[in-house]
Formats: sequence, structure tokens, C-alpha cells
Amino acid sequence: MAEELTRADIVEIMRGERFVMMTSVSPDGTLQSYPMTPQEVTEEGVVRFFLGLQGDQAENLRENGQVNLAFAEAGSWLSVSGTVEFEQDRATIDRLWNDSAKAWFEQGPEDPNLGLLRFEGQSAQFWGQPGGRTKALGAILKTKITGQRPQGSSKTVELG
Repeated sequence: MAEELTRADIVEIMRGERFVMMTSVSPDGTLQSYPMTPQEVTEEGVVRFFLGLQGDQAENLRENGQVNLAFAEAGSWLSVSGTVEFEQDRATIDRLWNDSAKAWFEQGPEDPNLGLLRFEGQSAQFWGQPGGRTKALGAILKTKITGQRPQGSSKTVELG
């Protein structure tokens, strides 16, 4: 990871993960997390997800669009806070549609329960090992063998 954390660094990390945990706030104020699959991460850091329009998660997001996305890989963690909104863009749904989405939305991109969620980050916090996944795994192994604490860093960037 570069000395300074940039939007491009954040986008690269987000694009590298297949799954993310999205945490939202329920109407009673409790935090609820759900595993999500990003369908797209743009150069600007906008993330789009398919989401069922019925259920607790969709209701929570309609009431309060403040969310946090948590990305994790060996030795690195990224937390991005921001807001979500529902989009009604049929062309984007058709463009992003894929076979894995069909497992959740059996009627395909025309499924009436299929929603498109747009996330826009406001700030990101990164904790991690320098040098990426391979070095991080090596550092973790070294820690177990030597008992020394691994080197790490924490950086924040404002996205909005």
C-alpha cells in the first residue's frame, strides 16, 4: 500500500473482494450486517449491489441510508462508510445481470423483487500489512513462529 491512501487504492481493494459485509441501522437503532456481492465498483468508488426489495434489509435501508461496507482479506481490512439509495435504472440492471444473481432472483432481471442499490462512500479506514496478501500471510506465519507482533498500518481517506 502506498504511503498515502488514495481513492484509487480504495477502489482497487474494493474491486479485489467478491464479498463484503454491509452494516445498516435498523429502526430501533441496532446494527445489522448482511453479506453482499458487489456487482460493480466504478473508478469513483461507487458500488452497486442487487438486493431483494422485500425484507428487513431493504426496509432498514429505506429508513436510513447510512451504511458501512467491510472488506477483509488476509492481513488487511477496509471499512468504508457512506450512503445508499435505490436506483430504478433498468439499463444498469440489464448491464450488471449475471448468472450468480439468478440464484437469488429466479425470474431474471425482470424479477419484481430485484432492486439495484447504489453506495457512495464518504470516508474509508484501512488497516493492514504492507505488501499485499502474500506478505501479510508471511507476516502472520512469522508472528506465530517468532512471537513478534507484525508490522501494520492504519490510514484514513475522505472520499466525499
